[in-house]
Amino acid sequence: MKDDRLLAMRVFAAVAESGGFTAAAQALGVSQPFVSQTIARLEERLGVVLLHRSTRGHTLTPEGAVYLDGCRRAIDGVEQAEAALQTSAEQVAGLLRVSAPLAFGLDRITPILPQFLTRHPKVAVDLVLTDDSVNLIEDRIDLAIRMGHLADSSLRARRLCGLRRIVVAAPSLLARHGVPAHPQDLSRVPCLCWDSARAHLNQWQFTTPSGPYLFEAAGRMRCNAGMAMFQLCRDGVGVMRCAEHLAKPAIARGELVALLEDFALADNAAFHAVYHPGRNMQPRLRAFLDFLIEHFAQPDW
Repeated sequence: MKDDRLLAMRVFAAVAESGGFTAAAQALGVSQPFVSQTIARLEERLGVVLLHRSTRGHTLTPEGAVYLDGCRRAIDGVEQAEAALQTSAEQVAGLLRVSAPLAFGLDRITPILPQFLTRHPKVAVDLVLTDDSVNLIEDRIDLAIRMGHLADSSLRARRLCGLRRIVVAAPSLLARHGVPAHPQDLSRVPCLCWDSARAHLNQWQFTTPSGPYLFEAAGRMRCNAGMAMFQLCRDGVGVMRCAEHLAKPAIARGELVALLEDFALADNAAFHAVYHPGRNMQPRLRAFLDFLIEHFAQPDW
């Protein structure tokens, strides 16, 4: 007897998590009519409406939310059963799509990939470097590395390491404008700013004897890529609030100078690996996640 219940669960979960039939079809590599027909048959068989349809997409009904939770448990159970048979490095195989911020990806992920590929010769890696926030379903990403504070979502996350941002400038810029002695002095020097999509990163928080101080970075140069901003900072174009994995080595080389360290405010930000809850037991994903956790347990910067 043909039983397509697990397939229907996977299709339903993809629709629920991507927000639409078209996005789910792209993520699953099937046609949009196939997704639509599968959901229609599923709702008919269960006798309930699982999704609200609108011009803006699809949202879960209360019954759909309950069923989605059950789907995730069922899918996890199947993948856990299969993972139990794939424990050795030789058995870990398949394509793994990984996303990372451009600067962190170039500086910290790319250099360690040869070691991972050597350890797991049957795994292929598709690395996507972007400062945009990818959609794991729509972009077919197995694991994404994200920095800062995570927004609430249905994704699972593992903390890789802490993230501290340091205000830095090139010696050439400080020679022209002087060294800021207080966060207020930053208003007298050019700063490098993120574009409007990440304008919140232009708010630099400090602690002072008189209390918290918030500085709104402003300058003639705005950018959407952290690595480009880092290069501009080294060239003396402006002051930057820079992730320490880039800042500390540049400071040690004399390319940058740390500023206002006495006013630094710890914010408990971190680098995280996030992944779809239904894919956490894929052997190749588990192997790469364990590899990242091992590597970043004691960051070398």
